Amino acid sequence: MNSILRTEHPRPDRVRSSWQTLNGPWRFAFDRDKAGKREKWYCRVPATHSINVPFCYQSSLSGIDSREHCDVVWYERSFTIPADMTARRLLHFGAVDYKAEVWLDGQYLGGHEGGYTPFSFDVTDQTEAGGTYTVTVRAEDRLDFDQPRGKQSFRPEPFGCWYTPVTGIWQSVWLEGVGMYYPVDFRLTPCLERGSLQVEITLNELPRNACLRLTASFEGDVVAEQSVRVLTDRCVRTELFLRHNEQLEGFHMWWPHDPKLYDLSIETMVEDEVADRVDTYFGMRKVEVAGGKVLLNNHALYQRLVLDQGYWPDGLLTAPSDDALRRDVELTRAMGYNGARKHQKFEDPRYLYWADKLGLLVWGELPSAYWLGDSEKRSMMRDLAEAIRRDYNHPCLITWVPLNESWGVPYIQTQKEAQQLADALYHMVYSLDGTRIVSGNDGWEQASTDLVTIHDYTAWPEQLSPEYESTERILHGNPGSDRMVSAGGYDHTGKPMLLTEYGGIAMAKDSGGENWGYNGAVQDEKSFLERFEAITQAFKHMPGLCGYCYTQLTDVFQEVNGLLDMNRNPKASLDEIRRINQQR
Repeated sequence: MNSILRTEHPRPDRVRSSWQTLNGPWRFAFDRDKAGKREKWYCRVPATHSINVPFCYQSSLSGIDSREHCDVVWYERSFTIPADMTARRLLHFGAVDYKAEVWLDGQYLGGHEGGYTPFSFDVTDQTEAGGTYTVTVRAEDRLDFDQPRGKQSFRPEPFGCWYTPVTGIWQSVWLEGVGMYYPVDFRLTPCLERGSLQVEITLNELPRNACLRLTASFEGDVVAEQSVRVLTDRCVRTELFLRHNEQLEGFHMWWPHDPKLYDLSIETMVEDEVADRVDTYFGMRKVEVAGGKVLLNNHALYQRLVLDQGYWPDGLLTAPSDDALRRDVELTRAMGYNGARKHQKFEDPRYLYWADKLGLLVWGELPSAYWLGDSEKRSMMRDLAEAIRRDYNHPCLITWVPLNESWGVPYIQTQKEAQQLADALYHMVYSLDGTRIVSGNDGWEQASTDLVTIHDYTAWPEQLSPEYESTERILHGNPGSDRMVSAGGYDHTGKPMLLTEYGGIAMAKDSGGENWGYNGAVQDEKSFLERFEAITQAFKHMPGLCGYCYTQLTDVFQEVNGLLDMNRNPKASLDEIRRINQQR
């Protein structure tokens, strides 16, 4: 397979005009004996396969499609740097699972640990514009319990609700030309009360006689412009005030039903010349909890979410195309949902871009590890911090979920060590991102949290627990399972309550063998809609709940309880599902 399937810019939230995709065919080898370093494969990989990056070798789109587990694999490809990439050059990796080491022409560039977050290398000093070079990647991905792996099986084969592992490069690789002085990072924080955007920019180096020129525009019209001198610090902070005469508030707000976005250019000016320009965008929105409600832009928000695991039959964790990511957002909206809980995965930034642009709320969730120990704790904190850094500027993202159902952190109900870890993750999120809310341990045994979340797969309304009759009984009971909603010693009185997993209805034609849903399969579309409507309406009209999340958007391999099959074909009328979700 020689075609390049993912040619779009990998980071539409930070675009420069000078860039080159490195997706497509790479030389590939399994290192079953872990001999590669000893034999210096970083000088020349003894490739036995060709692989189509960014698809992992376990996927059919990779061109290899092998279910063999191998701890270590190697990649290699040559590329030519464009002649106009004359200032600085960065080599970017969207995600490599799990541990990556990178060489350029046999020279070690560095490494990265963590399978869901990006990393980069400045290769300016090792390259010249117009030159041809060879990049080599060694990826190590063990079946270890202590690495955040989400829904990837920790056995060589899928089982239960854990799926085919993903090894190596699974998000885009690209080369980017930047200026001699450029922002390595920037944080955009909207402030509705001031009608402004707070901007924090960190430059790679401290230039002399330089300034940053910021230009915000809306639908092509400039609405704010400012130049800030760079004096004694690489980190520059400023505030842009937005004004529109036709708007009562003075600016446009981002809503899921009306996702207004502003464009922002950040130019690094050195001696009055543009040394670097990066184009991005932002949305004016605010999320908080108050009075037992979630508020979006100071308005009570009722969340109609769907659980979305982001798997594809041919690409596994990697979408086959950018259109496929957009289509998932469109299908979610078409069924009457205003948000998605991305489950056990930090999603491709292109998905977040489409959610920003088309209007879909997103919950970001840390992929779980499965063995409580020191290495797991450090890995979880590292991955969560890196994801917050990557996704901070996306207006669609409103909630972080550090833990799900106590996976990898058992005994939160009573064990101090587990409670302290849950509390530490909660407070760590707020120390890095005070613009969003946190579901501390989604589903049950909640320690520090902003939301009280319940998982309940009861099939019919008449079977629901009597504990739903009062908020007090919910908070101090276990209405959806045999696990307590609140961890011992924690009082969540007055916090918003949401049902964040329910449904999971399978159809009989999809079930059998290891294929499964919850509470038995329905026979056809009519019986599905009857059960779906009955249980959805029961929860929707339950006093005290301010949102729900249906399991799930699509089938995922042996788990066949999706509203769509794994190829995104609807199992029932999208119009009927939308009617049920949107009716009061």
